[in-house]
Amino acid sequence: MDILNALMDGFSVALTPTNLGLAVFGCFIGTLIGALPGLGPVNGVAILIPVAFAMKLSPGSALILLSCIYYGCMYGGRISSIMLNIPGDEPAIMTTLDGYPMAKKGKAAQALGISAVASFVGATVATLGLTFFAPYLAKAAIYFGPADYFALYVMAFATIGGVAGVNPIKTLLAAVIGLMLASVGLDPATGTARFTFGSYNLYDGFDPIVSIVGLFAISEILMYFERIAGEGGEAVPLDRGLPKLREVFAGFPASLRGSVIGFICGVLPGAGASLGAFVSYNVEKQVSDKDGTFGTGDPRGIAAPEAGNNAASGGALIPMLTLGVPGSGTTAVMLALLISLNIQPGPLLFERQPEIVWGLIASLYIANVVLLVMNVPLVGIFTRLLSLPQWLLMPVVIMVSFIGIYSISHAPFDLFVMIAFGVLGYALRKLDISLVPVVLGLLLGADMENNLRRALSISGGDFGILVHSSIALAIYALTAVMLFLTVIMARRQTGKAAS
Repeated sequence: MDILNALMDGFSVALTPTNLGLAVFGCFIGTLIGALPGLGPVNGVAILIPVAFAMKLSPGSALILLSCIYYGCMYGGRISSIMLNIPGDEPAIMTTLDGYPMAKKGKAAQALGISAVASFVGATVATLGLTFFAPYLAKAAIYFGPADYFALYVMAFATIGGVAGVNPIKTLLAAVIGLMLASVGLDPATGTARFTFGSYNLYDGFDPIVSIVGLFAISEILMYFERIAGEGGEAVPLDRGLPKLREVFAGFPASLRGSVIGFICGVLPGAGASLGAFVSYNVEKQVSDKDGTFGTGDPRGIAAPEAGNNAASGGALIPMLTLGVPGSGTTAVMLALLISLNIQPGPLLFERQPEIVWGLIASLYIANVVLLVMNVPLVGIFTRLLSLPQWLLMPVVIMVSFIGIYSISHAPFDLFVMIAFGVLGYALRKLDISLVPVVLGLLLGADMENNLRRALSISGGDFGILVHSSIALAIYALTAVMLFLTVIMARRQTGKAAS
């Protein structure tokens, strides 16, 4: 009852004209930023922090604005993933696997509608979890040590074959390439430069955003140039402007499953929306893909990762608010904002400044509704974008990609890195090697290595620490079960194909 009373007080704060207007504005701007390849929620929130200061907002209002931008970016990332096969941010990578194939079948409106509803379900589940379980889930996350996180990443890589395709050799090769790219930069333990070839620009490694835009956007442009040179290009068929309700809710069960999985991943500090989207997709594939339709335009393949990444985004707010530990890159930026405003997140924040916490939580409920109402009617506009001639659309993609990447660091070197990744992505696609394992290796490799190093540092170099934790053993057992189910399902599909 105390929680409900506090939530009602939060709505009284969130529904003031100023905060309500900030929530709507944040949702709209966040959706636009999320749809632009290369920017994403971290850069979107960081770019607009000066706006919050310039408007001289109160700490609660500033947090509401940036949180709604955060949620809006997670919604918007799906748009370019489905329409152009170019992820708006890292978590949206998984949406391309079934979203773009569905758009190419003439079901772009259906795909966008499913993703909007799944995003709403995931974000709502996360907000409910933030409301009722924040203190308890934050305490549980404390028990995850470096060895447990390493086990979590082992599970991600062990099950990557179920996402990327049926050729294990090519999948393994792609994952190794990603892990090798993740090792570029300074050694986290010794500070020794690795694979930098004397270039100071590579001391921080490859920026994930730069690599993703290169692998997907630039390689897609190169593939387009090859098509028009050989066959004159392939048009993506258009469908009606708005999907039917039956089509939109086709992935609702997958959305619920993905929401729970994504929320758990979001609560774990450092796991983030990328892991939430990946695990949600992979689990849904294990549970639902009886006919091998995932990767060809299955609605459940859109609903699960979209719900997962939005739920993870909401879950990442829990460790930030209750422990002062950022659960993702975006919440790290928001944490810096709070500290600069002389607000110290942690267990006492709920007691000393409840109006800030509960006003934020209430505004997230409002943001979810605003984003759903805003995004579903715009499905028709998004699908109309496909009517643009590709000779006109592709230069726009190139321009947005270059401007988006340059706006992050203002470093010309990043533009050359993006082009290099584009050439690599083009070569891999010509060899029929999935780009997803490469990106996952690049995204998760550094965190996997860091957690391994921490665990070995704690144990004095004893690898036995990796299996001493009951949490780690449970994760390894779950990994074994998932691999076993993958083998069984593969044999069944082989048997069906033979018969």
